[in-house]
Amino acid sequence: MTQLVEIYSDGACRGNPGPGGWGVLLRYGRHERQLYGGEADTTNNRMELMAVIRGLQSLTRKSRVRVTTDSQYVKNGITQWIHNWKRNGWKTAAKQSVKNADLWQLLDAEVNKHRVEWAWVKGHSGHAENELADELANRGIEELSA
Repeated sequence: MTQLVEIYSDGACRGNPGPGGWGVLLRYGRHERQLYGGEADTTNNRMELMAVIRGLQSLTRKSRVRVTTDSQYVKNGITQWIHNWKRNGWKTAAKQSVKNADLWQLLDAEVNKHRVEWAWVKGHSGHAENELADELANRGIEELSA
């Protein structure tokens, strides 16, 4: 595997549910790429998941990746909770269907194509790459109504 690919992701929603957007900054050495998109009727958690999924889907070969997110939901879900969800047929410990199981399954498939490590940063705390990912997510919302 080659050098580290860094993915900084964020999701945003105006209303929850409501119009939402996702944003991703990818960095590979000195190269950077920005991605963003939006959905008319979604939730913040779905947009947080979509950001990481889209970032991973954009990679063209097996990579060593560090995903940095401000979403505890995404980080904890993929590193801790998903193992039990899969074992329990996508049910929670309370025997309820896992929310956003469609996106968790997509994320799981993408993660399994790479060697991924996870990092969490506090949102809106001045972390430059997280702030840019947030701006991109909001651009995804704004372009829905353009």
